[in-house]
Amino acid sequence: MHETLTCLLPEERHGLAADCGGGWVRCCLEEAEGAFVARVEAQRDGLRREDMCRLPQEGQGPWERKRVATRAVKTAVYRAVVGFLPAPPVWGAMSGVKPAKPVRQAFPQGIDPVEADKLLAERFYIEPSRRRLAVQCAQQAQACEQSLGPRDGALYIGIPFCPSKCVYCSFVSSSTARSGHLVAPYLDVLCQEVEAAGEGLRQSGARLDSIYIGGGTPTTLDEHQLDRLLQAVERHLPKAGEFTVEAGRPETITQEKLQVLAGHGVGRISINPQSMHDEVLREVGRLHTVEQVVQTYELARRTGDFQINMDLIAGLPGDTEEGFLESVEKLIRLGPENITIHCLARKKGSPLRFGKQGQLPAALLDEAYRRLEQAGYEPYYLYRQKYIAGNLENVGFAKKGTICRYNICMMEELCPVVALGAGGVTKLCADGGRCVSRIANPKYPKEYIEQGEAIAQGKRALRLPQGAED
Repeated sequence: MHETLTCLLPEERHGLAADCGGGWVRCCLEEAEGAFVARVEAQRDGLRREDMCRLPQEGQGPWERKRVATRAVKTAVYRAVVGFLPAPPVWGAMSGVKPAKPVRQAFPQGIDPVEADKLLAERFYIEPSRRRLAVQCAQQAQACEQSLGPRDGALYIGIPFCPSKCVYCSFVSSSTARSGHLVAPYLDVLCQEVEAAGEGLRQSGARLDSIYIGGGTPTTLDEHQLDRLLQAVERHLPKAGEFTVEAGRPETITQEKLQVLAGHGVGRISINPQSMHDEVLREVGRLHTVEQVVQTYELARRTGDFQINMDLIAGLPGDTEEGFLESVEKLIRLGPENITIHCLARKKGSPLRFGKQGQLPAALLDEAYRRLEQAGYEPYYLYRQKYIAGNLENVGFAKKGTICRYNICMMEELCPVVALGAGGVTKLCADGGRCVSRIANPKYPKEYIEQGEAIAQGKRALRLPQGAED
């Protein structure tokens, strides 16, 4: 109920009945004659609405029962509350962060686009352009899933340091001005965890489909520290088919660091401008300029044979709709293999967490997507966040043959993902993402360093679940 209300009314506080003021939602869930029945009453601004949802049970297992009961409640709440709004949200009753996942799981033998579109319309009331987006990304995810072997997994390495804290960022990251003294001991512990994870993976007989080094900003490390980390990866971990390092901040990227990345077989990097307007970059705390973005991109092209991703964020403070579309056009002209479009999300861990979300029209994103597809980019992965501007979505676009497999595997929970470093959450995924258990590392660098030996022991003992044999 809370998830649905947060999506429908993101500007409002949704607490217990004692705190509700003049508006409230009440739900009664019953089980009768092989079905779950949810009945909802809602009041807002003196108006009152009622609705219900009846769904037949699907199987007798606890997971199936919980899933159907949850959907009945969400659907009934949506039907009752959406009538208070001037217009339904484009994602309808979809409150989950993985819109493609229900499609992939509903059609395990192959996605029929017409039937998938019908499912999204009837079950979630999603509008046509978002249904198309979800189906496209579900097809990419299913192709990726079918290419994975039963012993395949992915691995993430986190570097939680940045030159500065961007005002929209909610990731666990520390500025080097404040926490630079922790970088060296952090790297010591991280290399120990890499070695221990390698032992655990060998004991599991696991293979790595992809490795992703993210953050923070991995290129906050100098070239010698990067080289040391990548040597540890080469020495101790299974060789992966895809190797990505999120270089991210252009002001941290040098030719020496790019040479180190290329020399260790890194095939994908990110150079993330977030905006191609200097005044917007200053507003959000980025320390680079648009000129530096272009220069760094050209340097990467000269230095290594990288596939390059570039991120933009729609709805940044100080930006306009015209300005955002100009940024999209500038990236298209540069021609990176991947362009990822995010919508601003005011998360609890970011300095922008207070204040209104802002009105980000879906039509603006539609126009950006149209221009990207016209330029030869296709959507390949998709996710949503709580408190995201306009109740919209984040979408990765790729030129043909250049998708980031790690992004799909991680977001769609297609295989186990082992996470190393502070804040890393290992996800032991099985059954196409229907069964997921999590093991979290300490959140902050200081605690991670202090608990290094115990963390390494845990990784040595880690055993990954195996998928079904072909």
